[in-house]
Amino acid sequence: MKITLTQFVSLDGVSQGPGSADEDTSDGFGRGGWFVPFMDAAFVRTASEWLDHADGLLFGRRTYEAFARDWPRITEPDPFTVRMNSLPKYVVSSTLAEGTWAPTTVLRDVEGVRRLRERPGREVQIHGSARLGGALLAGGLVDTLRLVVAPTVVGEGRRLFTHPSQSTGLRLVGRDDTPAGVLLLEYATTGAAPLADYEGVDALT
Repeated sequence: MKITLTQFVSLDGVSQGPGSADEDTSDGFGRGGWFVPFMDAAFVRTASEWLDHADGLLFGRRTYEAFARDWPRITEPDPFTVRMNSLPKYVVSSTLAEGTWAPTTVLRDVEGVRRLRERPGREVQIHGSARLGGALLAGGLVDTLRLVVAPTVVGEGRRLFTHPSQSTGLRLVGRDDTPAGVLLLEYATTGAAPLADYEGVDALT
């Protein structure tokens, strides 16, 4: 199965707390909810289409515990709830004894993710879990990166990509935008990022 990482990011690269003021206040972050003003029907439609490709969901422990608390309580009909609650869940944790959001499998380390990736199927999708996603991307275990870029500069907060890290090459395979100004970018990973020296316009292809 392919490992697909989907992340909300601001123009300054922040991925922390996009959905509400109290979603993630760690390290004193006080600007949560920055993505919500830009949600519209076009974004929801695309996000639902992306979820159509999922054969499972992959989380870090902290995001898993938040999702496991909240998603089973949602009762109003929407394009996501039934699928989020019924899809197989995988959580990477060395401390979590068992999952509470059925069906859940606990993976003890990154090698568990590697074995999961080797199974037949479509996509195992990471939603949130930016630390896990960044570690897997640096480790060459992410096949597809989907960025949902909001037209805002948050000015503080944890960023999706931290340094130092391994370089990652990307190839743009899909792009769209919404009436609210959100960019929907899909990339395939291509290994280490290439480097080159500029040799003039005539050398460009």
